[in-house]
Amino acid sequence: MHDHHTSERLASYADVLAGELPDSWTSSHLPADAKDDLAELADRIWDLDLVAASLAEHPLLQQAAVLSRQDGAQLVLLDRNDERDGFLIAAVAPRALPDEAFRGVPEPNGIALADDPFLSAEQVAGDLLPRYDAALAQVRHNALGGILLSQPDRVVLTWQPDGSVAAAPVDDRAGAILLAHGFVQDPQSGIYRLGGDDTQAQARALREIGGRLDALGIGTALQHPAGRTAPTAAPASVPPVPTSTHTPATRAR
Repeated sequence: MHDHHTSERLASYADVLAGELPDSWTSSHLPADAKDDLAELADRIWDLDLVAASLAEHPLLQQAAVLSRQDGAQLVLLDRNDERDGFLIAAVAPRALPDEAFRGVPEPNGIALADDPFLSAEQVAGDLLPRYDAALAQVRHNALGGILLSQPDRVVLTWQPDGSVAAAPVDDRAGAILLAHGFVQDPQSGIYRLGGDDTQAQARALREIGGRLDALGIGTALQHPAGRTAPTAAPASVPPVPTSTHTPATRAR
């Protein structure tokens, strides 16, 4: 059972740790009465080693502190639940990505931290964060599936089986144009998608996007997956590009 002093200790430690990590991090505390949030968080802890073993013995989290970075990355700080001082910290798997994206990606297993948050920040920055960032980059890349990566001077648009059009993350100028013409950006993968329920509106948006990007010196390419053709109203001036040969790896989680 955690008393008020224990909760304050975890929250205070997390605040200091967040302030000492590279880039911009914030911390938030989940108390014992936030049972649903704690359960959802425990399910997303990205670990098969030290933290997983602790959760196997104490599956119901009594409290946690979540450290969040501006790009969506998250770390979770937990009590050790043993006789030792300090805490456990682990990476949190991103939401809204398919299981296939995690295949073959090593778990960025968590680590134990001592009572000193300043020394712990150095440990996290030198050990856990590099492994976490590498794993995040890999799963986000896997989540792209057949969507080709855009380049600074070219936006690649890919037809999807459901009739929508998708584009991999692009720079801010191109991204603003996509959003202004009905694309919606997924906060985790960064992928932009334009629905295909209204094919005429979709085709019109693609034509307008092509013109606006061209004015910025940014080209546009349209990828047609095998077995699918674009609506006849789509702009003929957008050349097709080769189908991606990316195949997702096997998930390790």
